Amino acid sequence: MSKANKTSRIYLGGGCFWGKEYHLSRVQGVSNTAVGFMGGQVSHPTYQQVCTKTTGHAEVVAVDYDPQQRSTFDLLIEFFSIHDPRIDRRDKGGQYRSAIFYTDDDQHQAAQRLINCLTQKGHHISTELSPATDFWLADERHQQYCTTKGLTPRAGKGLREDLQNVREKTHAATD
Repeated sequence: MSKANKTSRIYLGGGCFWGKEYHLSRVQGVSNTAVGFMGGQVSHPTYQQVCTKTTGHAEVVAVDYDPQQRSTFDLLIEFFSIHDPRIDRRDKGGQYRSAIFYTDDDQHQAAQRLINCLTQKGHHISTELSPATDFWLADERHQQYCTTKGLTPRAGKGLREDLQNVREKTHAATD
């Protein structure tokens, strides 16, 4: 496979996975999404088990994307624009925690760079940044839930203005 056709996968958690999947699936450069669970201690957890807040899993969206069409950094800006990465949800079982589970060093570096940019702007980012572990696909009824139900979830307000400033500065530096 040529580098131009290489697809990367990253796992993103930031609240209920239904709405995150809806918004992330519409980002240019994203070719596929699937919802499931990551970061816990139970193999093959069910949605009901994860909802007990005892498995340690986060609800995540597996995002397949073409880094030639959408850089990891830009994809993560989109992700942070649909939820608030400053809210720490780890103390209540962590199911809805903000998390980036990366699959390569480039993703790790892009995530750390974005977190550093926002920290320099005075934000306390609570997003977990960890290597990807086992991904447990959620039941079919959870896949593309909002789309199949005809729902349009609202995106969180988050850090839109600061994220736009980060995006503009990054693009200005590369132009």
